[in-house]
Amino acid sequence: MAKKPLLEFTDRGIYCDKGKFYIDPWKAVDDAVITHAHADHAYLGHKHYLAHHLSKEVLFYRLGDIRLQTVEYGETVSKNGVAITLYPAGHVIGSAQIRVEFQGEVWVVSGDYKTEDDGISTPFEPVRCHHFISECTFGMPVYQWKPQVQIFNEVNNWWRNNADNGIATVIVGYSLGKAQRILQNLDLSIGKVYTHGVIENTNEALRRNGVILNPTERITPDTPKDEVRKGIIIAPPSSVGTPWMRKFQPYSFGYCSGWMAIRGAKRRRAADRGFILSDHADWDGLISAIDATGCEKVYLTHGYTASFTRYLNEIGFDAHEVHTLYGDEEALEVILVEEPVTADPSPAFEEGRDEAEGIAS
Repeated sequence: MAKKPLLEFTDRGIYCDKGKFYIDPWKAVDDAVITHAHADHAYLGHKHYLAHHLSKEVLFYRLGDIRLQTVEYGETVSKNGVAITLYPAGHVIGSAQIRVEFQGEVWVVSGDYKTEDDGISTPFEPVRCHHFISECTFGMPVYQWKPQVQIFNEVNNWWRNNADNGIATVIVGYSLGKAQRILQNLDLSIGKVYTHGVIENTNEALRRNGVILNPTERITPDTPKDEVRKGIIIAPPSSVGTPWMRKFQPYSFGYCSGWMAIRGAKRRRAADRGFILSDHADWDGLISAIDATGCEKVYLTHGYTASFTRYLNEIGFDAHEVHTLYGDEEALEVILVEEPVTADPSPAFEEGRDEAEGIAS
């Protein structure tokens, strides 16, 4: 009889039968280990959560008063004799790869990740393992990211030109990850940074967690429009095309996303500028990350899974496509997620979930 694998792909999520826990489950379970706080990985309804400590306040903001245990990178906890250790994923602040070991068998669940150091997330760290579970959101050769310093030179020059011409600048990115990355790389000599409430709520949660962010000012009904026009506005995807955004006219609207590498993506989002900036690994990043694990098998959960699986097998990996409900906060226009098992979801959870499921970045 074949040996049962340490981790299994089930209709609730990635399951460890030996340890009696799930990783990023999309249905309610007793014990959940969470890679990061995005809505397609962190659901409401679990009895117990384990995550990195920098995800703590954002998880509380989005999910409410959950029972949460947090750990540092490199810290090992044991569940029924199975060792669990979190390592940096480089995706967003607090994102982690989950290393699971039992009797010498090692699996790593990477969640979402990027290999470029963005200067705010703890940089991605390859983890040696026998089995590696990977995303492949941008698993096509067309997706090759430029260094972020080049992208932010473009962003800052665009902002400066708008300010010189009395035009408001609105830049869009999802509230956890992209917004903070934008914030930390803006040239603040140009002007102030103003934020939509959803963005600022997330910033405040991160600051409560001890994360040092550049100064921002929440936009309220009393915020003078003339002052906002001199600065830059960071807004979530859900604000695109709304009366909230239109009140800043005349404005120039920029969209930050890896999907901007595709011809027509900027036009579909009606953006004046598209900046190719992703919090996921590009083609080369995915291949280098997988190779660095030294894994015997790799499992691809979401993105270009079919074509990327074929390619990896052609170049010598033992790759497998698996079905999960993980989406992508940057993906196509709607993320399909399972309804959380709860009678009364918190307003913060609904806000975060609506943002992820709405006009994705």
